[in-house]
Amino acid sequence: MALGEGSALLIGELSERTGVSARLLRYYEQQGLLRSARAANGYRHYAVEDVEKVRRIRSLLNVGLPLRTVELLLPCVVDASPRVIPCENLVATLRQEVARLDEASNEIDRCRTLILDILHRSGADELVGASTGS
Repeated sequence: MALGEGSALLIGELSERTGVSARLLRYYEQQGLLRSARAANGYRHYAVEDVEKVRRIRSLLNVGLPLRTVELLLPCVVDASPRVIPCENLVATLRQEVARLDEASNEIDRCRTLILDILHRSGADELVGASTGS
């Protein structure tokens, strides 16, 4: 990206357009998800296309994918929608993530059952119905 062509955004502008804090944008850059050019004054300059890239990063993170997986899948995601392009290992990576989420969900269910059992045995059944909506 060449600086001074009007196509570069400062970090504050990228933050404003995406709703992502400058601190988080710097973190994404540190993790290799974003790249910036540096001006002589040290300011970061991002491409206008990085607005959509940051939106894709946020979308992937918002569905529960870890950063390492986002890095792998980022080139496969067309835009902030769920549309994807064919990408090597995409299906295998997503299946691994579904398995990881299933394990986490099972653990949450196990913990919830344990807590409800403790409440039941403590005679606090009235709290159980109020907190679970039953």
